[in-house]
Amino acid sequence: MITEYVLFDLPSTMTREQVVAGMRAVAPKWRATPDLIRKTFVYDAEAGQTGAFYLWKNKAAALVAHDETWRRGVMQTFGSVPVIRYFETPLVVDNALQETIEEVAVG
Repeated sequence: MITEYVLFDLPSTMTREQVVAGMRAVAPKWRATPDLIRKTFVYDAEAGQTGAFYLWKNKAAALVAHDETWRRGVMQTFGSVPVIRYFETPLVVDNALQETIEEVAVG
């Protein structure tokens, strides 16, 4: 599994309500993405930034979802270039679902 961290700046005029409305608007798209295990939206009002932590089945899926077209869309909509980092994710503890998700080592 891969955790993808995505963060980008927001226009200074954008309110929290607008940011959250945008999150709600795109949520169905992400729910329909088969290789996405989980997405956690984040918002930092003081820094004027938003983004998400994504838990993917693999890095290839993350790269497809956040391709050049997606990056251009962020630039056009928010006027900023997203920062993206990837982390190997061997284990996830999910207390809300009362489960532990562990990646099965292959080979």
